[in-house]
Amino acid sequence: MPAKAVDYYTILGVLRDASLEEIKRAYFEAAQRLHPDKNKAPGETELFLDIQQAYETLSNPKRRAQYDATLPAQEPASALIQHHIYFSRGNLVRLAEPQLLYALIEVAPREKDTIPAPPLNVALVLDRSTSMQGGKMDMVKAAAIQLLRSLRPEDILSVVAFSDKAEVIIPAAFQRDRAKMESHIQMMQTGGATEIFHGLEAGLGEVRRSLDPSRVNHIILLTDGHTYGDEAACLDLAARAAAENIGVSGMGIGSDWNDIFLDALASRTGGNSAYIAQPKDIQRILTEKFKALANTFADEVSLSYTPQDGVKLNYAFRIQPEGGPVSLENPLKLGPILQDVPLNTLLEFIVEPSALKGDALTVLNGLMKVSIASRAQPIPPIRVPLTRAINTEAASEPPPTKILSALSRLTLYRLQEKARNEADAGRIDSATRHLKNLAAHLLSQGEQSLARTALLEADSLERTRAWGAERSKEIKYRTRALLLSGAKENQK
Repeated sequence: MPAKAVDYYTILGVLRDASLEEIKRAYFEAAQRLHPDKNKAPGETELFLDIQQAYETLSNPKRRAQYDATLPAQEPASALIQHHIYFSRGNLVRLAEPQLLYALIEVAPREKDTIPAPPLNVALVLDRSTSMQGGKMDMVKAAAIQLLRSLRPEDILSVVAFSDKAEVIIPAAFQRDRAKMESHIQMMQTGGATEIFHGLEAGLGEVRRSLDPSRVNHIILLTDGHTYGDEAACLDLAARAAAENIGVSGMGIGSDWNDIFLDALASRTGGNSAYIAQPKDIQRILTEKFKALANTFADEVSLSYTPQDGVKLNYAFRIQPEGGPVSLENPLKLGPILQDVPLNTLLEFIVEPSALKGDALTVLNGLMKVSIASRAQPIPPIRVPLTRAINTEAASEPPPTKILSALSRLTLYRLQEKARNEADAGRIDSATRHLKNLAAHLLSQGEQSLARTALLEADSLERTRAWGAERSKEIKYRTRALLLSGAKENQK
């Protein structure tokens, strides 16, 4: 093998038996994403050159054969992880109309506690705009100091504060003089407007300073307000972070922040957004996030796929370990696997009659890639074909309990989504019907408090003709939390 011991197949994200067409497609996708004309960030030019070298070797049959002869035996991915697929239908039915099909993908460690938790490289990006003054900033400072004190010796933490400009409060490094670092945090002052891009850009720069595939590399954004005019730049930055396997999570304090934007930002990288209703909850939620990062088994699972004629991937939602929508951009960034919590993602497909040819249909021909930071050697990708038989009648056996539970609880989340979309479109009557329907479902499942919140919001919507910022976030994130609680019950 070459002196650098570079695995060209892993660099391109293909299997060792990949066809020439698969190698070409992987190269062109990676080259388009990482070309120096588009990305001038540190490290990306070197990665682009590695991708070029991999393609030049693997696209030439003679050179590929010579290279393959130098490769050591590859440990199969199945020795480290296991995955299961659960379908909502035993088979597809020959119909003259579209039909829905759901697939629940579960990915988990093969053996628990066999791989040590990787060290962290985390940037805290903290909003210090004028609206954060008082109790919110005091709680943020206390939470940041507590996290600093809880770091393991091998962890790296950086802290960035932003308003209409950004300042690196603590550079990315091993934190040896913690008393000095704490004083820097205590000295943070509020002032200015909220421009999230400046903070994210500085945070990404700090993570890149210590970027290491053996670490969990992550940005945690904490804000209490809307950003203005830089949303597209933020989303583009998240896409670039995802290309380097850097995760982004967003946390919103109170009611005056854009949860749709934070969801979109985080989902680009497989991260999630969280709702912090009261400043007193900041420390608890930040601590829980750090514990989850430190409990990581695999820091990223992605699923690339070839679209199938007559099949539309319509919706994707991560149920656990951190509930949240999954961006439909190919590849799908599914998120992390924790040591003790598998990754569960629900996919919704619309299958057109034109796709129902032959005796079976592969609704998604996928290739799953799992990044385990604590392993020096990468694991090979896993083929994930989602296939259903095609018959004239529906299968008689009921769907598995796991997917029934997931669908039941996702229905609650989708109802609040529909209510919000209808309200945003000015269809207030339709929005209130969805909220009342949601309340009825919640009552039937014993969720009286949340049902009452939904009814209060329906009443307010009818009176004011406007969607309430505070109650809408409470409904959204509490119905999202129900998905996670249901998944945990199924594991017992």
